[in-house]
Amino acid sequence: MSLLIRQAEALLSVSHDPIANAANLSALIWQEVDNINWAGFYFLKGEQLVLGPFQGKPACVHIPLDQGVCGKAARERTTQRVADVHAFPGHIACDVASASELVVPLVNAQGELLGVLDIDAPVQDRFSEEDQRLFEALAQVWLDALSPASAG
Repeated sequence: MSLLIRQAEALLSVSHDPIANAANLSALIWQEVDNINWAGFYFLKGEQLVLGPFQGKPACVHIPLDQGVCGKAARERTTQRVADVHAFPGHIACDVASASELVVPLVNAQGELLGVLDIDAPVQDRFSEEDQRLFEALAQVWLDALSPASAG
């Protein structure tokens, strides 16, 4: 298990609050992951994703589920690893400096979509399969911290 996952587990184990934990996980990712320019959360509100805690430049506040990398990850409930966002149909350019993106859907144990964890980078092809597994694991740490039963 990576050091970053262990750090996230320790950091998120003290609270079950989704906003506080999203803020802390965003800050941890921002501090520990090289060569990114945005890290944060969007939460599902009705038929759109709404900006949650993040680190980086100001971001788009509302993302329809039928638009962008985040919308596709949420709609399909699958991680999206995009090497070149400028070649992605319907990409939403919240920050023109972003060149690649990795978005993990946040689906709880009951199968409900809660939102997405979104990581952007200023270079193309920043995210590897290993990075994808890492961010999927970090998203799971956040999801596990929602439930008092997961505290141990």
